[in-house]
Amino acid sequence: MSDERATHCTVKARDRRAIAVEISGDPDGVPVFLLHGMPGSRVGPRPRGSVLYRLGIQLICYDRPGYGGSDRHEQRTVASAVEDVEDIAADLELDRFSIVGRSGGGPHALACAARLPDRVTSAAVLVGVAPANAPDLDWYAGMTDANVREYSTVGADWLKLVERVRLQADRIRRDPVSLVKSLQQQMTDPDLRVVDDVAIQRLLADTYAEALRPGPYGWIDDLYALRSDWGFDLADVHQPVLLWHGAEDNFTPVSHARWLARKIPNAEIRVETETAHFGAVEVLPEILHWLMTSALVGPGRPRG
Repeated sequence: MSDERATHCTVKARDRRAIAVEISGDPDGVPVFLLHGMPGSRVGPRPRGSVLYRLGIQLICYDRPGYGGSDRHEQRTVASAVEDVEDIAADLELDRFSIVGRSGGGPHALACAARLPDRVTSAAVLVGVAPANAPDLDWYAGMTDANVREYSTVGADWLKLVERVRLQADRIRRDPVSLVKSLQQQMTDPDLRVVDDVAIQRLLADTYAEALRPGPYGWIDDLYALRSDWGFDLADVHQPVLLWHGAEDNFTPVSHARWLARKIPNAEIRVETETAHFGAVEVLPEILHWLMTSALVGPGRPRG
């Protein structure tokens, strides 16, 4: 699931922040942005270059602000991702593209679809979270105790959250595998099956190490953004959207995907049995194929 041929570059955002970007796959392929989870980074699990070439995809990953090689953007919202994606697309001379967000990256992908209707041709959300103020949704139901504690502290005690995440990030920087081991203690059986693979463990550890290398603020800012107003309306997402979720996910319960499916006009939902949160790693090639075949095409179709 790694790609040693990936190309790294740094893009300057319009406010002069540095954004770390990694590009893999077919340089002449259809461009697809992959937005990482929380905590996460541009080096997260993705299909091998040979798979991306076979699919005809140029995969673009970047570190959200405060993670890895990207400068922090204080008080960012979920919708703040739109300008960063626009700036990367401008630097790479991309007119139109598809987008997929995994876990905490899901809302950011939807923001891009809502705010860039003429540029985003299709979108997918893998094990994504619903808005914190979602009506008729028990937001915490079925979620791990650790996630409930983390999310609920955002509004209750901001300083306590910052200190808790800072200590956790320091521990993970010293021993990235510690986060993998901590997550394994909370996982359902389908996730344990995925993460028991030594190669996946190494990829996850590398992802977390890079994400938290500059400190805890990418993670802290993600938590704040996800639990605050997202800054866009889900009803403005009119592209084809696939919501994929594992039925046994206890990090982001499947009820979140079902709620999103009721609010997004052209959403298709797939709930996989005997699968959970980290099944999103295995299903990504299938999702990339869906994005290509479902894209809204026209005179300005995606180009590499």
